[in-house]
Amino acid sequence: MAGRRVALKAIDWLAFAERVPPNQRGMFNALKTRSDAISAKLTSLPETPAAIDWSFYRSTVAKAGMVDEFEKKFKALQIPEPVDTQTSAISSQEAESNKSASAYIEGSKARIAQYEQELDKFKNMIPFDQMTIEDLNHTFPETKLDKVKHPYWPHKPIAEL
Repeated sequence: MAGRRVALKAIDWLAFAERVPPNQRGMFNALKTRSDAISAKLTSLPETPAAIDWSFYRSTVAKAGMVDEFEKKFKALQIPEPVDTQTSAISSQEAESNKSASAYIEGSKARIAQYEQELDKFKNMIPFDQMTIEDLNHTFPETKLDKVKHPYWPHKPIAEL
């Protein structure tokens, strides 16, 4: 039964390998090798354990009642399966990271559009060596001198000397 449960949660190793940086390739290969070894061992095990032949043990064991006691304890034995507490947390982290990644992609598309507009502006502007001051101020308004803020530019006012 454990083999079937493990098979339900298969890992897409090709997609995983695409995301592994080159400096961590060795660790990735070791992880994959170990995972493959565990999977092979799990698949080699039978689905249900072999049945115990209690009558054989009753005939072989000399002390009377010992095998009956073991059989009773064995049938009463219940091994609890571990509860999966991390899948929901991992799923929520995955949803959150997908959401942040899609927001980043949308922001990147907006930045790309803005950069393409700037690139078109630079491709279509007059060559810098042919510009006049008016052309420069029109193309790059942030370079225009502010006479209110700096009235004596390029000279300093007498009070600052």
